[in-house]
Amino acid sequence: MPLRFTKMHGAGNDFVVLDRRDGAPLPDAGLLRQMGDRHFGVGFDQLLVIEPPSADGSVASYRILNQDGSFAGQCGNGARCVAHWLVTEGATDAAAFTLDSPAGPVGVRRLGERYALDMGFPYFAPDDIPLLAEAEAPLYRFPIDGVEHAFSAVSMGNPHAVFLVDSAQDAPVAHWGQALQAAQVFPDGVNVGFAERVDAGNIRLRVFERGVGETLACGSGACAAAVSLMRLGLVARHVAVHLPGGTLMIDWPDDSAPVTMTGPAERVYEGEWRHA
Repeated sequence: MPLRFTKMHGAGNDFVVLDRRDGAPLPDAGLLRQMGDRHFGVGFDQLLVIEPPSADGSVASYRILNQDGSFAGQCGNGARCVAHWLVTEGATDAAAFTLDSPAGPVGVRRLGERYALDMGFPYFAPDDIPLLAEAEAPLYRFPIDGVEHAFSAVSMGNPHAVFLVDSAQDAPVAHWGQALQAAQVFPDGVNVGFAERVDAGNIRLRVFERGVGETLACGSGACAAAVSLMRLGLVARHVAVHLPGGTLMIDWPDDSAPVTMTGPAERVYEGEWRHA
């Protein structure tokens, strides 16, 4: 049977969305690789699987699969695409609603063509990330090519390391990203961000995602970079994060508040996968 799907993106972070609210099984790893191939398949950063809600009052739940078949705990750009898909499919017409993500409930507010998401609270303790470190610190150090480089670490429902760099454009994204992932100091893997402070209200960012590689945008990565620089006193509590695929607005009013991310979601096309 043909497999119906929707191609979507949020700030260039692209997804294939599958409707599995009828209880149909997840695609296997072989199909994931075929569909995810950008030359011989559809191409995507991650696959989003929409399923029935797991909590009372939620519109739906979703799972996030990387191209390599591994599961992700959170994806801000993906959550906005799920929200937009559900709205355009008529699953809800509410101005505010809740989704069930792998990392817990996600509150959604519709703001015209954009969506604001409650991304939850950032966690900095090593055991919560998780990170192999003796104690929590504002910055940790990791040797690459014989030189130690400082990074911050935070969980936004998934693990992130953030390097503060002079130029995001010139950052060694793949080299440092692969090195940190291979070192296994993050037991569950890690998304690696390269953040350049432009001024108090603006950050430039590139992200090397676990199980994917560099993407045009990473919503949870934008949150991680923003809260990391906020904690260091380098940017304001309301900041624009400029990624290669677009701009996301991140708000963290104070340390006791959840993080809010606002950005676009685009429906690109509908398709049917017929490849055996």
